[in-house]
Amino acid sequence: MKILLLNYEFPPIGGGAGNATHYILNEFSKNKNIEIDLVTSSVSDFKIKEFSQKIYIHYLDIGKNGNLHFQTNKELLLYSWKAYKYSKQLIKKKEFDLIHAFFGIPCGYIAMKLKLPYIVSLRGSDVPSYNKRFKIFDKFIFKRLNKKIWNNAKLVIANSQGLRELALQSSPAQDISVIYNGVNVDEFKQVKKNKINKKITLISTGRLIQRKGYEYLIRALKDLDDIQLNLIGDGDIKSHLEGLSKKLNVDVNFVGKKNHNEIKKYLQQADIFILPSLNEGMSNSALEAMACGLPIVVTDVGGSKELINHNGFIVQKASVDSIKCALNKYLSNKKLIIDHGLKSRKIAEKMSWKKAASDYEEAYQSV
Repeated sequence: MKILLLNYEFPPIGGGAGNATHYILNEFSKNKNIEIDLVTSSVSDFKIKEFSQKIYIHYLDIGKNGNLHFQTNKELLLYSWKAYKYSKQLIKKKEFDLIHAFFGIPCGYIAMKLKLPYIVSLRGSDVPSYNKRFKIFDKFIFKRLNKKIWNNAKLVIANSQGLRELALQSSPAQDISVIYNGVNVDEFKQVKKNKINKKITLISTGRLIQRKGYEYLIRALKDLDDIQLNLIGDGDIKSHLEGLSKKLNVDVNFVGKKNHNEIKKYLQQADIFILPSLNEGMSNSALEAMACGLPIVVTDVGGSKELINHNGFIVQKASVDSIKCALNKYLSNKKLIIDHGLKSRKIAEKMSWKKAASDYEEAYQSV
């Protein structure tokens, strides 16, 4: 099979969807029956790189400037136009069997215009009502446009049951399946702990943006003197969060952006992972923390709650009191940190990128 893959995010640009694409391509590189050309965004000039013998990455120059984890509307529009034109030329050179679009908008729209059979992977922000940033666009444009993109797709696939349910609110009759994100349990290994220090190390990895809910987390840490928080990532509200933590006199270490090798070291040294998102699909970060043997505290949104099974706590979104209550449970019973961490690892071992890639190959075959 020859697959044209569209995703404007790919490391070092983007977040979870880019990383998911990278891991899935790693798995497909071992598959002799699939050839893939990924059309994505470049941090600088146009280039083509060989990912493996049958996988090529086509990096389009979108004039990327500033934060690698945030795509401006201008950059998204420029990618859309360039990806459409470039893919049209690529299709003339190669006889692709189908297009796999990560994100319904813009990539699913591009796929629809290219007039080849296509499938759409819903990732979060492309689903109406997921991201406040697109509230006006969702109401007047995206909700209607998504229906058309989804209806014309051969398959629509969400990365969690929660995201599927959110998508169905916009289009109740749409057939949407689920393929979960995976985690590399050989890369993200557990460091077994027999004892927890008096001061608990809390960790969160993700973009420092409003949707991640970090303001509520920092407010919840007020008066919890036995907790230190490591925030790994960067984003447009970093300075606001730094000012808030100083004002409240809470122990927050703004680590900044780190590569995957560095992130796993921080995870292995931490005690508890927390993700206070206001909305989420299926968090790669949470899965990686679970693989490292950490209990997880997540909000009752999207796919995050699907990861909880006696390995952490679900808290209300935008609730300082709910977050504080969960953390106090660990402070009062530190053995729970060890027990929940062991359970997290067992759950993570059942979720892999190998399975995700296998499920996508099955989807390709069905088309």
